[in-house]
Amino acid sequence: MARKKVVTFNIVYRKLGKEKAYGIADHNTNTLEIDSRLIGKKHLEILLHEGAHLLLPEMNEEGIVRLSASLTRLLWEEGYRRIDNRDVLPLQDER
Repeated sequence: MARKKVVTFNIVYRKLGKEKAYGIADHNTNTLEIDSRLIGKKHLEILLHEGAHLLLPEMNEEGIVRLSASLTRLLWEEGYRRIDNRDVLPLQDER
């Protein structure tokens, strides 16, 4: 099976109050804008939500919400938190 191109995200943190949004996905630049005031579980949810928009552009908003909320619950219940960013082991598509 042919490998799909790996999507590289640009992530920008800024206050999004004027936009009345927690996050914004820009398909032209593969940029995720995340409200810099988000922390913890909500940060994880919005990061997954906006990333899903770029990875699955054909999915409707309801599907994106279900996917990101489900993945957030799964990861949170397994104890995943934003603690370190060391790249000790490669991801599966980096072999």
